[in-house]
Amino acid sequence: MELTDPPLGGAAPAHAPSSDASLAALLAEEFVPRRTTYLNTATCGILPRRGLEAARELAAAAAAGEPGGFGDFGRVERVRERFARLVGVAPGRVALGSSVATHVGLIAAALPAGAEVLFAEGDFASVINPFVVRGDLALRFAPLEALAESVRPATALVAVSAVQSADGRLADLPALRAAATAHGTRLLVDATQTAGWLPFDASPYDYTVTAGYKWLLGARGASYLTVSEEAAKELVPLHAGWVAARSMWDAVYGPMPELAEDARRFDESPAFLAYHASEAGLELLERAGAAAVHARTAALAARCREGLVALGHAPVPGTAPIVSVPGPAARQPELAAAGIVTSARAGALRISLHLYNTEADVDRLLAALSD
Repeated sequence: MELTDPPLGGAAPAHAPSSDASLAALLAEEFVPRRTTYLNTATCGILPRRGLEAARELAAAAAAGEPGGFGDFGRVERVRERFARLVGVAPGRVALGSSVATHVGLIAAALPAGAEVLFAEGDFASVINPFVVRGDLALRFAPLEALAESVRPATALVAVSAVQSADGRLADLPALRAAATAHGTRLLVDATQTAGWLPFDASPYDYTVTAGYKWLLGARGASYLTVSEEAAKELVPLHAGWVAARSMWDAVYGPMPELAEDARRFDESPAFLAYHASEAGLELLERAGAAAVHARTAALAARCREGLVALGHAPVPGTAPIVSVPGPAARQPELAAAGIVTSARAGALRISLHLYNTEADVDRLLAALSD
């Protein structure tokens, strides 16, 4: 995807632009110096300084038995609002939880027995397994590049990652939307490896799920479900606790008087440490601006791919900052010992770059691989 292409999903959510100088100042302010060359955001992102401080403050308050140690629901609601702005939907379409698999499980549970679900071959397990364990659904798999043409009238749902975790390939979401609309098929998009580096509009999809601890610069335990008004009517809030009530403080004891009218009825009780830590990352992305983050990550990924080709490697083609290189996966432990953090996935070395990375980070990796 070129920088001039539209964002995944439709019109780009509005974010303030950031100059090179202001972005550099923001990054210097928010990220502490690292002992490692960290090239592993697709596994876990780096917390901004203020996210770390927020988690420490909450943990200290809890250890001291202070009232603030319980956690701040106001902060949780700000996280919901910031995420909603990032992906271009109203806050009322966003439910908060602890993991992508839990959100997907809610969707899987709503399907009738025998319903057909279509997946991309080799997609991430959390997108697939909640449907597999049902045991009574008709599951089909197709190559990512042929997914749209594989949708048929019998397909109840397509579940796909917008960007593949293993190698950074992008799904053709416009084609999938067209095919799903033509056949009356629901569409579930996992934006975990997308939102935070690529402008992503969640509004056209029945469901999106996003983990908060990778490109969104948050912590494990924060995840986001967006659901359309029509699709929401098909979901049952199976794990509804008091926070899913229309008035949660009136629903602490006894049967729930009334569910929230919007997507909050699908909320899990928040993991406060994760949500306190995650607010800073979402704010940083908003301040940086989606276009600036996209431009920075795309340029770093291009430098990395070009350098790998010059070394005789053949990275998976693409523009995503997830760079997959078949061949040198066995060198991942060696790189880690040298302070260069990558991962090995699907038989390849996976390098993943975010806005806190620099050209020097890429060059250090390339120099190590050239030895």
